[in-house]
Amino acid sequence: MESLYTAESLSTGQGRDGRVRTHDGTLDLNLTPPVELGGSGTGTNPEQLFAAGYAACFHSALNVVARSRKVKIENSSVGGRVHLHSDGENGFKLSVELEVIIPDMEHALAQELADAAHQVCPYSNATRGNIDVLVSVSDD
Repeated sequence: MESLYTAESLSTGQGRDGRVRTHDGTLDLNLTPPVELGGSGTGTNPEQLFAAGYAACFHSALNVVARSRKVKIENSSVGGRVHLHSDGENGFKLSVELEVIIPDMEHALAQELADAAHQVCPYSNATRGNIDVLVSVSDD
């Protein structure tokens, strides 16, 4: 399979308590565990980065689907929530909620576009069958 783009980053320190930086330096962040996991919460964490990346990728997929169907969407947004769970066996797992808002669009059409975006989004394809992902459309 031919690669269209490759992103590269490096994590240093102690993982969740360290630093992450992209090879070109456009992203350079301190990582700290959230308060809920006993950390200071003064930096970002992998779940926040995953939520941001998934929301942005899904939003792009939503726009691609809309354009392909010649449906104009304006002022849309996608919110991402990534939940960290114990797997009950000393491990962890994730689940994701994506909330799509397309103002002034009939709910059924917005849901149809969101469902189609879920089929083409690279993050959705990477997580499908691995973690629970809930895609919902909200009117606010």
